[in-house]
Amino acid sequence: MSATWLLPVSALVVLVGGYAAAVGARPATLPRWRPGRTVAWVAGAVLVAAALSPPVAGAAQHDHRLHMLQHLLLGMYAPLGLVLGAPLTALLGSLPRRRARGWVRVLRSRPVHVLSHPATAAVLSTGGVLVLYLTPLYGWTREHDAVNALVLTHLLLAGCLLTWSIAGPDPAPGRPGLAVRTAVLVVSAGTHAFLAKLLYARAGAGHPGGHDHTGEHAVEAAQQAATWMYYGGDGAELLLAAALFATWYRLRGRERAAV
Repeated sequence: MSATWLLPVSALVVLVGGYAAAVGARPATLPRWRPGRTVAWVAGAVLVAAALSPPVAGAAQHDHRLHMLQHLLLGMYAPLGLVLGAPLTALLGSLPRRRARGWVRVLRSRPVHVLSHPATAAVLSTGGVLVLYLTPLYGWTREHDAVNALVLTHLLLAGCLLTWSIAGPDPAPGRPGLAVRTAVLVVSAGTHAFLAKLLYARAGAGHPGGHDHTGEHAVEAAQQAATWMYYGGDGAELLLAAALFATWYRLRGRERAAV
């Protein structure tokens, strides 16, 4: 195996192996694990590996379209699969009761409430994308591998946080109601779409980092990247909205059954 494949393969093995170990360690007294959650997690892990694979990651440094594909996979689509896999539920179920209670206390703490609020998550996720494309940060990611690695890590973690805060099946004490989560999703989706249109309109002007899109081909590639961002973002946000309303509908059903 080429050394360039080491990172994506390692990420896939760690994500899938860790999840399988947690699910396998759950005692038989707990409810049966839903196969759909495992499918979602594996799909998310595969998308992470695909985003880090040499054909995508290597070309993303000089091709705006591959960079945008990497952004969409790590920041929006992979988090959907990973969060819908309910990894926290699997982890809590696999731990001894005392350690699980410790994690629950952490989840109920004030700092976690603030961090996991959809508004905070949207600032970190969508706001982070604004900073990436409207400041010199994008240029730095192309010049420094360490900065690029930090930005990619932030995209994945912030995307997972936003997805969890809005529609995650895992426990989230203090999570606001449907109206707040829907409003944050709408604002976040609108901001993402606006940024995509702005990048399309400014395709010939280059980025603030000083990386000009010189040449007809470069301008066309930048416009295509912005188009992928616009429609790719819409697709991910529609899936997130579907997950949000499916979760809400399921919880309403449980509440009615309990009455």
